[in-house]
Amino acid sequence: MSLAAAPLSPAQARALHLAAQGLLARPRKRARKADVLAAIARMQLLQIDTIHVVARSPYLVLHARLGDYPSRWLEELLAERAIFEVWAHEACFAPMDDYLLHRNAMPQRAHHWAIRNAQAHRSRSGAKIDRLLAHIRDLGAVKSSDFERKQPGAGGWWGWKDEKRWLETGFALGELMVARRDNFQRVYDLSERVAGAVVPGWDSTELELAQVRHQTILKSVKALGIAQARWVADYYRTKPRLRDADLQPLVEQGDLLRVEVQGWDAPGYVHADHAQVLAQAAAGRLRATHCALLSPFDPLVWDRERAREFLGFDYTLECYTPEAKRRYGYFVLPILARGRLVGRLDAKAHRREGVFEVKALHLEEGIAPERAPVDDIARAIDDCARWHGTPKVAVTRCYPAALRAPLRAALKALASA
Repeated sequence: MSLAAAPLSPAQARALHLAAQGLLARPRKRARKADVLAAIARMQLLQIDTIHVVARSPYLVLHARLGDYPSRWLEELLAERAIFEVWAHEACFAPMDDYLLHRNAMPQRAHHWAIRNAQAHRSRSGAKIDRLLAHIRDLGAVKSSDFERKQPGAGGWWGWKDEKRWLETGFALGELMVARRDNFQRVYDLSERVAGAVVPGWDSTELELAQVRHQTILKSVKALGIAQARWVADYYRTKPRLRDADLQPLVEQGDLLRVEVQGWDAPGYVHADHAQVLAQAAAGRLRATHCALLSPFDPLVWDRERAREFLGFDYTLECYTPEAKRRYGYFVLPILARGRLVGRLDAKAHRREGVFEVKALHLEEGIAPERAPVDDIARAIDDCARWHGTPKVAVTRCYPAALRAPLRAALKALASA
């Protein structure tokens, strides 16, 4: 079933994608706390990462959609049990309304590296983990810092002290949940005291795997707005990769709409709830006007294959690459401007000095400096810098170099406005 009489143009498909992700237009009003929850529900998943040379990823993802907002709202929603943490695409926040779906999806995620590691640790250290769970049951929620470090090393499962591994094992396998975060450090408690307080039947409601798979596919397609079959599984990190034949029953049931996109060698799929937005896209009535800096872990770009094929953006995160081998920088932010990813920004927020440092800005290939959307790029940088409390923007390098002078001028105009 398709509601588009003619194939969508690539720009129309991108506009539909951005509309579903909440990135089509600039927010019209100041964000409220409820908007944070709504944005997470819209995306289905908000990936967590701890790198904070600018802001930690989840805060950046939300800022791109909501504009200026107090970042503490995310932790408040977690403590209030409106959202919870779970291993899905990677470590993510998800709406508590989806807790049962994620809990029942555990068998589908057995291949995930975090789940595999947790199962291995559970097998080797089961008695010790059980004692830790008993400690939490008797004495209450804990942080890994509550336990004295017994060996040096940091970073990754291999560098954690035993208690941290055991806490993460219980969390990955659903025995523990993150009750709240203190200074972004996880506070672990028993799942029965977290989900059990707000989700009826949290430990007894069973969903058939076919039902879990069905819901996961639909949620993925809805979050993406429009997707080819091969892009769908990555959203929740399920396997195997889907084919058109796998989605055919959902099309026949009317849950998904099949559409053609010019230049695509495969059909696109749209959730039935987006039928009206699809019609607007097909009629050319969706205008992408938003400009924002994106996190490297934004759902728009976290699937590198989809970003390359759909958005024409070939992106590699280089923070784990030796500095001498980096091409763009340590923590590079894609720049969204009116429906296109026009560049990438290596930035650092110097909070004490109030300075937002643009270490390097690279325009995408094919965008000449004289045709670059300089005002849009400047607006995205200025918005992000002010939200950080670092309103002074210092531009060090631009590629091509001819972009530096007009960008500085545009930023200066915004600063004095």
